[in-house]
Amino acid sequence: MPITATLVKELRERTGAGLMECKQALVESAGDVEHAIELMRRTGQIKAAKKAGRIATEGAIFIQQTPHQAVMLEINCETDFVANEASFKSFGEKVARSALSHPHTDLEQLKNLPVEQNASTHTVEQARQELILRCGENIQIRRGVLIKTQGEGEAIYTYLHGKKIGVLVRLSAGSSMLGSNIAMHIAACNPEVLNPEDVSEKRLEKEKKILQAQVEKESKPAAILQKILQGRLKKFTHDISLNTQEFVKDPSKTVGEILKEGGAHVIQFVRYELGEKFT
Repeated sequence: MPITATLVKELRERTGAGLMECKQALVESAGDVEHAIELMRRTGQIKAAKKAGRIATEGAIFIQQTPHQAVMLEINCETDFVANEASFKSFGEKVARSALSHPHTDLEQLKNLPVEQNASTHTVEQARQELILRCGENIQIRRGVLIKTQGEGEAIYTYLHGKKIGVLVRLSAGSSMLGSNIAMHIAACNPEVLNPEDVSEKRLEKEKKILQAQVEKESKPAAILQKILQGRLKKFTHDISLNTQEFVKDPSKTVGEILKEGGAHVIQFVRYELGEKFT
């Protein structure tokens, strides 16, 4: 019996599985939809497990928060098409809500947290496996972070740039507009540390070698080259430090100056960018 698009559509609607899984099941069952469903029920978990080795480089950043804590997760899939599907978005939101309700971002612990799935309670891992079967792609929870307020007057602000950049920032005080603006600045300018003195020796040494190779090409006395090197190192540390960066909405001031005017300072911030390398 020929495997028509109508048969594949019927099987997809009845199972919620991916296009290729449905087509393969229909081929194996000679076009018998009921038999295909039976085959898929028998092999569903195996099919899901086989996808675990495939590379998941797309996906989205998910954020959930309450007044005193916020969680941010990066969840990956294989294509942007799946990343935009309602089932993927729903899964990410549910996992983030569960991580916020049971404050965990350790990935092994996260797997066993409960999530609501099809009017019943599943674990995160069970829901992930079901989503893999449904969309036909590898789905991975790559990383997560949870931050909490620690004292009176503190507040947490969040920012999502599309689905690919997310920010959590904890301020000592200040207005909600200030907090939102600082979170947006972090998303746009990607600071690595709060202050220049927070830059690690390893990071400084790496940059120093690069800058030294650049200045050595200039025909100037050694003492002058040393001053140039120190100046460029200082600029480098200022450029990657939040408080000394030029504020994105008013480059005439630094972020530190904007915060001081608002009577606040940043205690902690985390920035995720989809697919970036991290240690």
